[in-house]
Amino acid sequence: MKLTGVMPALVTPFDKNNKIDFKAFEGLLTHFREAGVTGWVPNGSTGEYFSQSTQERRAVLEFVKDFANDDEILIAGTNAPATREVIEQTQIAKDVGYDNVLLAPPFYTRPTQEELIKHYETVLDTVDVNLVLYSYPAKDGSDISFELMDHFADNPRVIGIKESSGVMQRAIDISSRYEGKIQLVSGSDDIALDFMFWGAESWICGPSNCMAKACCDLDRTFKAGDLAKAKEMMKMLYRAMNILESGKFVQKIKYGCELQGLPVGECRAPLGPLTDAEKVEFRTAMEPILNW
Repeated sequence: MKLTGVMPALVTPFDKNNKIDFKAFEGLLTHFREAGVTGWVPNGSTGEYFSQSTQERRAVLEFVKDFANDDEILIAGTNAPATREVIEQTQIAKDVGYDNVLLAPPFYTRPTQEELIKHYETVLDTVDVNLVLYSYPAKDGSDISFELMDHFADNPRVIGIKESSGVMQRAIDISSRYEGKIQLVSGSDDIALDFMFWGAESWICGPSNCMAKACCDLDRTFKAGDLAKAKEMMKMLYRAMNILESGKFVQKIKYGCELQGLPVGECRAPLGPLTDAEKVEFRTAMEPILNW
């Protein structure tokens, strides 16, 4: 499968009673489609999968699947701390109609690379899905090594890696070593333009929840070959994206949705609200994007 364009790493809207707000969700997805996204990535960390029950995670997958058009890419987040749970979540995604999943290393357990290879092999042997690896060592506590990628490079069901390490040299190395095998997917948002330059044709993008048109315009402008204009766009986006990367990522994303006139509620515990100062800082950085 070819991965291309901007695919939002979707937030999960919650109402005042802390239940999933599917009406707000529909409004959000409609806004994204109008902006030009190419697919949907529900139940990732931006979607607060860690705070949801199995029933809620399934309900989110079903809702997004029902909304999606046939030509839109679907990738389900099926992370969990143990291989057994990952298989359960991945089988649910497959049953709902997802052929692609996004999987980081199991959090907290810090498996060795040998254990991680076995983990991914077990998932692939058990459920017939394609796999997008997810490298975010700052959150997961584990690297996805070149040894692991070498192991899976010739497996046609390992189709890509969302690279969120923020290390540009690593992204360049992935693009160079696995061209035509493992697709480089941008996951370090504040250097997304650099990723595009080095071969990332797709972007699984948390910030697109609150700046969808800007992110899609950047992707389209780069692909049209107008590098000077793309650079100017990235300058306008950089401050807000950099603030997102500084902490309270999901809370700021949800606040950004509110600024766009698309309220999606607060985060679930243990994630707490933004301070007034944090809101002012992010709102100021968002001003040029709100007028995009």
